[in-house]
Amino acid sequence: MAPEVRLSGPENEPLGVVSLMEALRMAGELDVDLVEIAATANPPVCRLMDYGKFKYQEQKRAAEAKAKQTVIEIKEVKFRPGTDDGDYNIKMRNIRRFLADGDKCKITLRFRGREITHQELGLALLNRIRDELADTILIEQFPKLEGRQMIMMIAPGKKKPAAAKPAASESTPSGSAA
Repeated sequence: MAPEVRLSGPENEPLGVVSLMEALRMAGELDVDLVEIAATANPPVCRLMDYGKFKYQEQKRAAEAKAKQTVIEIKEVKFRPGTDDGDYNIKMRNIRRFLADGDKCKITLRFRGREITHQELGLALLNRIRDELADTILIEQFPKLEGRQMIMMIAPGKKKPAAAKPAASESTPSGSAA
């Protein structure tokens, strides 16, 4: 350890270059810790601070940042070429709910047995899904055959800001008329 350090006070005000013993004495008087900030500087930079309080605040900031972040999940919905209207509507309702929650959807169309010979039926089903959701989705991966299944990835579109603009413009005329 160097015999002298550049010292900053508890409020980060510069106290100049002082001896190490003097810095430790000041830390004891103020009942704070002497924390080395930059060890490679000449002389090393130290700061008088309550290190426990500093670590606690840093931990709180990290927890707050983690709470604010959103995790996008990939939800998978499986279809078959012969999926009837009732099941199709329920699966579409689930897809709409997943997209509304901000999650991506992986739409898997599974072919069994001889169904693989009629891939056009599967492609027509995926195109029907795409057409029904066209205004609310962004297609990340177009339908692609992988083995015995056809896969399409969709994500929620950037529709929310555009939906907020008409609502704001509607409230403006009614506000001026009142």
